[in-house]
Amino acid sequence: MTNRNFINDDFLLTNDTSKTLYHEFASKMPIIDYHCHLPPQEIANDKTWETITELWLGGDHYKWRAMRSNGINENLVTGSADSWEKFSGWAETMPKLMGNPLYHWNQLELARYFDIYELLSPNSSQKIYTQCNELLGDSGLSARKLIEESNVKVICTTDDPCDTLNFHHSIKQDESISCKVIPAWRPDKAMMPELGDDFVKWIELLSNVSDTNIASFDHFIDALEKRHQFFHDRGCRLSDHGVETFYAEEYTERDIQNVFKKVMSGSDLVQDEVLKFKSHMLYIFGVMDAEKNWVQQYHYGALRNNSSRLFKQLGPDIGCDSIGDWSAAEPMSKLFSRLDEEGKLAKTIIYPINPRDNEMVGAMIGNFQDGSVPGKIQFGSGWWFNDQMDGMLRQIEALSQLGLLSRFVGMLTDSRSFLSFTRHEYFRRILCNKLGVEIESGIIPNEVDFIGNMVEDISYNNAAGYFDFQVDAIS
Repeated sequence: MTNRNFINDDFLLTNDTSKTLYHEFASKMPIIDYHCHLPPQEIANDKTWETITELWLGGDHYKWRAMRSNGINENLVTGSADSWEKFSGWAETMPKLMGNPLYHWNQLELARYFDIYELLSPNSSQKIYTQCNELLGDSGLSARKLIEESNVKVICTTDDPCDTLNFHHSIKQDESISCKVIPAWRPDKAMMPELGDDFVKWIELLSNVSDTNIASFDHFIDALEKRHQFFHDRGCRLSDHGVETFYAEEYTERDIQNVFKKVMSGSDLVQDEVLKFKSHMLYIFGVMDAEKNWVQQYHYGALRNNSSRLFKQLGPDIGCDSIGDWSAAEPMSKLFSRLDEEGKLAKTIIYPINPRDNEMVGAMIGNFQDGSVPGKIQFGSGWWFNDQMDGMLRQIEALSQLGLLSRFVGMLTDSRSFLSFTRHEYFRRILCNKLGVEIESGIIPNEVDFIGNMVEDISYNNAAGYFDFQVDAIS
């Protein structure tokens, strides 16, 4: 490889110190991907793909969104067009993505997994399409092989409380899989009484899998506690909540009982009742996690399914979500303060989707550190619309100035794609360049070994110590 390639050894590294930090410290560290949406079934079955289109474009709403913005017909995005036609639509979009992280991500993926350094464009599309498909067929570039080649030690999937976790069990029993694949508890559906019949149907499913007759709110909690224990027994050590904002309304136990009775009887709820129910459930889940020494994660602020037209046509998660602007500071503080006062505040990671909240979250986490765990309350990595270069730098800067960057548990993919592990490399290069620039500017000391050890910690060691995954730190 030479510097004539866009993706080269020193990609994003702008000075000698940055290069030293990355090549001597960051690049060797394994990956703990503690939040993603990879289907465990595809790991258990060691999924393969016939074409790069299936691997690259199937289910990737980031790319779908960009293709629509480039005027690509929906038939080439999510429709019935064939593999080559869809790939051509993506190749047509790639040169228009300057400044968008998708350009960097996709060229990194081509380089790391397919040894292709040519820029994807309409002119190169046929050649790259053929090369990728040949490699997929010849080398058996499977789900497990991609995990192994990426040096991934831990993957945490995202799982509904009603999931049987059968595929996780299969993976654990398979000694040929060196990576730990751990479920993560995602109980969002238990907090959505506003969905009416769909909420009741989910409770019926919960009743079946928990072997609990759910005739009251107390039974509902009993069933969730059974499933929480079930997840714990199968290795789960963290939860994740995808919420619009934090909820901390005043309520009584009778209020919550009445809300549950109303929704189960088919009656409509008013907004105040919905907010009270969500507030209580968020508190209850916090207590459950603390009692089992789990880590709780909050991804908040997404305004979802904005296009009614495409939602009716395709459903959720198809590239029609954006940044919301709910006020979160006061209810976040109120919820954490209640849990903290009761000794029930678990290790916590907070991910705002609105960069407006960066400094707020950076300041908030300092309120609830208790000296029991380094970085107990974490400002999570740049999420979704913030996992590009500028978003990562803003998150790093806010955490540096208002907290302890050195205790940060680092990057994750938050992805459904087995090619997305390159986002860890992307983050590490950005981190090393920022620190290298600051060293050479005199902003931080010129102690490369010391800063390099900090880079190692942020890349891997902090997460190894923070989560109960039973993996070793690496120096």
